Amino acid sequence: MTQLAEQPPAVDPSTGRGAESVGDYVRAYLTRVRSGDLGNLPIIIGLVVIVAVFTYLSPVFLSPRNFVNLLLQMAQITVIAIGIVFVLLLGEIDLSVGFVSGVAAVVMARLSVEQGLPWYVAIAGALVVGLLIGLIQGTIISRFRVPSFVVTLAGNLIWSGAVLILILGRGTLRVDDPAIRSVANEFLPDPVAYALAVAFIAAYAATLLAQRRSRQAADLPVIPMTILAARVVLVAVLVLGAVVYAGLDRGVRGVPYAAVLMAVLLVAWSFVANRTGFGRHVYAIGGNAEAARRAGIPVERIRTAVFVIAGGMAALGGIVGASRLQSVDPSVGGGGLLLSAIAAAVIGGTSLFGGRGKVTSALFGALVITSVDNGMGLLNFSAGVRFVVTGLVLLAAVLVDSLSARSRSGRGLA
Repeated sequence: MTQLAEQPPAVDPSTGRGAESVGDYVRAYLTRVRSGDLGNLPIIIGLVVIVAVFTYLSPVFLSPRNFVNLLLQMAQITVIAIGIVFVLLLGEIDLSVGFVSGVAAVVMARLSVEQGLPWYVAIAGALVVGLLIGLIQGTIISRFRVPSFVVTLAGNLIWSGAVLILILGRGTLRVDDPAIRSVANEFLPDPVAYALAVAFIAAYAATLLAQRRSRQAADLPVIPMTILAARVVLVAVLVLGAVVYAGLDRGVRGVPYAAVLMAVLLVAWSFVANRTGFGRHVYAIGGNAEAARRAGIPVERIRTAVFVIAGGMAALGGIVGASRLQSVDPSVGGGGLLLSAIAAAVIGGTSLFGGRGKVTSALFGALVITSVDNGMGLLNFSAGVRFVVTGLVLLAAVLVDSLSARSRSGRGLA
């Protein structure tokens, strides 16, 4: 459901040849949609509906200040959901990431506040804790063949208790280090924001052209240049538009550092998932673990590594959350954080059945989750109503995924 630059080129269903014109591409795209491969369509329609409804009900929803607030609110969920995407690609689940992020946040706060260590040491310590937790859980799952649901459910309880033990008697720990606080409370100067936006657009265009040339050299189907140009223009409009709009509120606003962190992580992990052997192995195991094993893929090592990634991203999400709140307390990592992160990955398009999805699923899903929660908050809806609506959105995403998989299977495409 959330494919961006890496979407495979369209192939004419009648000839098997690559799309040589825009008409060929459009016809092939419609064929894929009818066969159940919906691509970005559900998430795009969902976002349009959400934005339209909340803008109508509350004009504040699309104000520049609230737009920046959305970026800050979705940062923690997006970062954690990136790790969840890798886990779901294997057909596994991690129910511990919420409190893993909490443990990492408390460790960082204690190292910074109580031990007086530099910010980079405190952050590194928190990341190491998250990676070690992921390694422990991943090793148990892969080596002892214990279902990930059971292991990470136990982890959810263990790490929630660890949060309480680590913060026992301390109440709320304020994060006073300016460098840590700046992650989610400082904003890029406008010239730097525009320069980064232009660099991102140029890199995106260069990546598309390089992929097209490599496919041409291998005599493989390619996407028409008109479609590639349209994609670049669309991304340019969205990225530059976001930068311009974020800077309209001259209170103290602009593009937050947290948004840059999200972009860097999405690009880096998208490269890992789509352009490396490790990423291809993850997709292969998620598609058919036994076939991957017979092909010589080290299934146990890959599975362990994926849970290490999930633990590390959970820790980084905890750092972002602590920076935004500028404190940690006994409830850190709890509430709806776990469900929001998993829901973001699923709503964004990562299949619960394994083997299908993109890292960008985390971004799109977090945008949906945060927009719904933010919009209902502006309308003063109760917490109960927010949970109900978020659950319904998640259920709708799962139903779309299930029906799409069934349609593909019925046509022999799955």
